[in-house]
Amino acid sequence: MGIQFTILGSGSTGNATVVATEEGKVLIDAGLSAKKVEQLLKERDMSLSEIDAILITHEHADHIKGLGAIARKYDLPVYANEKTWEALERHIGEIAESNKCVMQTGEVREFGSLQVESYGISHDAAEPVGYCFYHEEQKLSVATDLGYMSSKVKEKVRDSDVLVLESNHDIDMLRVGRYPWNIKRRILSDVGHLSNEAAGEAMLDIVSERTKRVYLAHLSRDHNLMDLARLTVNNIIEDRLEEDDHRAKLMDTYHDRATAWDRLGEE
Repeated sequence: MGIQFTILGSGSTGNATVVATEEGKVLIDAGLSAKKVEQLLKERDMSLSEIDAILITHEHADHIKGLGAIARKYDLPVYANEKTWEALERHIGEIAESNKCVMQTGEVREFGSLQVESYGISHDAAEPVGYCFYHEEQKLSVATDLGYMSSKVKEKVRDSDVLVLESNHDIDMLRVGRYPWNIKRRILSDVGHLSNEAAGEAMLDIVSERTKRVYLAHLSRDHNLMDLARLTVNNIIEDRLEEDDHRAKLMDTYHDRATAWDRLGEE
């Protein structure tokens, strides 16, 4: 069946994504409660008992909220780099030593027929990563929680068939929003989050003829709107591309429900 995935939740309230092939299925982050993940997967005709492993991007609460409970209940191996393990262990309770798996940044692992490569990103966490997923000729990349998109990150995610890309905030909404200035400054910094404008600019460098869809992800509930994110990104693209240039389709994500299964290779 090739690669398919569903984004169970995306945003500051919790993040979790399932990536699957016929012979390998992984959960990326567990920032929703175990009960919520079970419910959302049931709606997508899947169970956590089918998952082979959990991959962690970083230790912030919106990415690990349900991790301990899920790992214990389903006896699942959890993969993260050493610094991330050091930062998250005290937050997730007891996990069997055999399920504490180290996957260093830049390493490639195989889960059945699914290949997974991690890559370093810029965010205010111990050692945050993004992931690229490969199966035969297919490539899916997940790039969220980015302070900025370095040339190395662009190189890793370029030429993906489908890309999940952070479009966290509208800069003007953030500046006049209710957050104290120190938090605003963190979000706007090189170890914060990617704005709508930055997402649009990044797409100009990383979307190729091969890229069919880009999911705008990790939107702030306080300082963004899905329609605004899509409009901002689209305006940047339309302003800079020629009429005949390739455009990837922009896709929505949600903080309170899962996306439909997306099967790579389908238009």
